[in-house]
Formats: sequence, C-alpha cells, structure tokens
Amino acid sequence: MSSYSVTTHLSTHAHSFEYFSRVGTIALLVVGVFILALVMGTLTTYNGLVSKDEAVATAWGNVQSQYQRRADLVPNLVSTVKGYAKHESETLEGVVAARAKATQITVNADELTSEKLKQYQAAQGELSQALGRLMAIQENYPQLKANENFSELQAQLEGTENRINESRQLFNSAVQTYNVSVRRFPANIVAGMFGFEKKSQFEAESGAEKAPKVEF
Repeated sequence: MSSYSVTTHLSTHAHSFEYFSRVGTIALLVVGVFILALVMGTLTTYNGLVSKDEAVATAWGNVQSQYQRRADLVPNLVSTVKGYAKHESETLEGVVAARAKATQITVNADELTSEKLKQYQAAQGELSQALGRLMAIQENYPQLKANENFSELQAQLEGTENRINESRQLFNSAVQTYNVSVRRFPANIVAGMFGFEKKSQFEAESGAEKAPKVEF
C-alpha cells in the first residue's frame, strides 16, 4: 500500500471518529437537557402541589377555628337561657351534649378522608340542630328575648354561623383546586410519586347540617 493510500485511509478514519464524536456529544447534550427539563418540571409541579396542599390546610384551619368559636359561645348562651328557662332542661342538656361531641371530634388537615369529614360534619350538624331548638324557645320567654346579654350572644352566633358558611365554601374551593391538580396529567404522575392523594369536601347541606336560624 502506497504512502498516499495509508494517509487517505487514516484521514478517513480520523474524520469518521470526529463525526461520531460530535454526534455523541450532541446526543449527550440532548439527553442532559431532557433530564434537566424533566427534573425542573417535576420540581415545579411538586412545589405547585405543595402550595395547593398548604392552601387546603390553611382553609381547613379556618373552618375549625370558626366552629370552635361557635362552641365557645355555647356555655354563656346556655347559662343565660337557664336563668330564664329552667324548665327547658332537656333542650339545654341537648346543646351541652352536642357541643361535647362536636369538640371531641378533631380532624387534621392531612387526614381529610371522606369518612372522617362526614363524622366531623355530622357532629357539627347535631350541634346546629340543638342550637336551633335552643333559639326557638325564646318565643316562650319574653324576658329572655328582651335580655341584652342574650341578644348580644344571638348576634355573635349569627355572625359566627355566617363565617362558618364562608369558611366552608373557601375550603371546598381550595380542595377542588387541589384535587384537579392531583388528577390532571402530568401532575398526577408527580402526585402519585410523592403521595399527594385526593381530599374530601364538605357535602351540600341537608336539614341536619343547616345553621340555626337566629331571629331578633
């Protein structure tokens, strides 16, 4: 083989090596960019889910706070009514018992399963019913109805009931936003990887969960 042929052969091999080297480098860059984009996308989606999860937790905390505020009004309300309506012991005892049950049931934001939320809602609904019956007896006791302290407690209860309804609506809205994100592709993949599960909402109110009507 002549020196020219050898040189040509070596040159061809050199060009081929350089070509494949460039192709390999480009391929590695493409793979690297893809992996980086995948990681960044996963992190962004994860952080978004965390933010929505925290929004649900905050909304749930507000719901519990308003229900607790209502429970805190009960002792003074019962005490005031008892001063004018001692014969309504069954109604008064019913309110006290319902309050005790409602305050015993607690649900953490990370335990918002359908079963636990139903139990919580049912207990609060029983207290709503008991308070409704308590408010109704004022018609039989004009002096109670005219009592300034009772009127003030009524106003506080009415305001609290309104805040409860508002906080429930905000909670349901936060849960809906979170649940949509958990189910939507490709966020559902990230949600499955990191344990973000669907959360339950308050169900539409039936007669058992309606707020007591406060009349003046």
